Amino acid sequence: MAGVVAIIGRPNVGKSSLFNRIIGERLSITDDVSGITRDRLYAQASWLNQQFSVIDTGGIILKDEPFSHEIRMQAEIAIKEADVIIMVVDITIGATKEDEDVIRILQTSNKPVIVAVNKVDNLELSHEIYEFYKLGVDHLLPVSSIHGLGIGDLLDLVVSLLPKENKEKENQGIKYSLVGEPNVGKSTLVNAILGEKRAIVSSIPGTTTDAVDTSYKRNGKEYVVIDTAGLKKEGKLYENLEKYSFLRAMRAIERSDLSILVLDATKPLTEQTKRIAGYIKDYNRAMIIVYNKWDLVTKDSNTMKEMTDNLYEFMPFLWYVPVIFLSAFNKERINLLLDTIDQVYENYTQRINTSLLNDIIMEAVVLNPPSEFNQKTLKVYYATQEDIAPPSIVLFVNEPSAIHFSYKRYLENKIRENFDFTGAPLKITLRKKDSHEL
Repeated sequence: MAGVVAIIGRPNVGKSSLFNRIIGERLSITDDVSGITRDRLYAQASWLNQQFSVIDTGGIILKDEPFSHEIRMQAEIAIKEADVIIMVVDITIGATKEDEDVIRILQTSNKPVIVAVNKVDNLELSHEIYEFYKLGVDHLLPVSSIHGLGIGDLLDLVVSLLPKENKEKENQGIKYSLVGEPNVGKSTLVNAILGEKRAIVSSIPGTTTDAVDTSYKRNGKEYVVIDTAGLKKEGKLYENLEKYSFLRAMRAIERSDLSILVLDATKPLTEQTKRIAGYIKDYNRAMIIVYNKWDLVTKDSNTMKEMTDNLYEFMPFLWYVPVIFLSAFNKERINLLLDTIDQVYENYTQRINTSLLNDIIMEAVVLNPPSEFNQKTLKVYYATQEDIAPPSIVLFVNEPSAIHFSYKRYLENKIRENFDFTGAPLKITLRKKDSHEL
């Protein structure tokens, strides 16, 4: 796992601007009005060839609580979820009593804390950062998230403080997570899989406060199932429960080989579910969709097909993902799910013979030659599978920019027609063939 960086701070100090600067995209709403961040709180970033995830805690706000309570809750989230914490302060306001209180909370975590003194937009202001040394931190840097000043130094420090990746993943078995909205039956499904009541089951959303890893064996194989939720903390509910659930789901997806998106068959599909599914795809994880509570649905012989078609129409980017209908409560079709986990994982980790792959790609190109795109015509010289989990195909071509996304999808379809990659994302990249290559 690459590591997680959390950004915390008082309202209006520039947390979302820094978040956007780090991830290289303007995904969060930024405004001078405090508390306006509402859309995106988790994203992937890269620096010096190291991948990591970033949490913008500005998206998680307590209901009817003053800012002092809000920022303390942000600190708790950061302590719980992050490997490195960036606390953003405002040089135009100076170090506040609230900043000192939060630093004391963070220091109890024994996790690396960086104080990013924001809004240092010119050299004259940089001399005023010394006031913040009274916070008692080892890492203090001036930055301007708006102008990008000091961001490189900040990211250098972040990468140096992230935990080194643990390579001891072999022989741990298949690790899969159950993600989805509250009250869809994730914990009940875990219990059905394990055959005993290992997880607490309740009809109240938010019962599961942490991601819980449970190991088990089936047919001589080892597995780790991760049950997720995390909506409730110390008796307080977040103003936007979905966001905290979403954050925990992201963390579980990142730690998994395969994610099972659990849906309630009695309820309509939601945008929140679509966002979670999108992140599973973004992380290139294998995937299965489960419609739970199938026993509560009034159905006929066409219901299963109609619901599957509706799901693919609502989330067309999941066209390759298998859909299973089951009842965790009645333990119906659980074995089908478990068998599908094995098959999808096998698809996710399979390697294709290079000569066979090239035969398929070249035949596809002959049957349907690429049209001109960006004033160039694509030529495909050869293909190879570079990696597994996810299956990663590299096409060596004359010009990578000459391919239209629809033609890339066409080539993916041809690969899938010949090899079973059900449930597994295919990562296809184009690389320009050097003149000295064969």
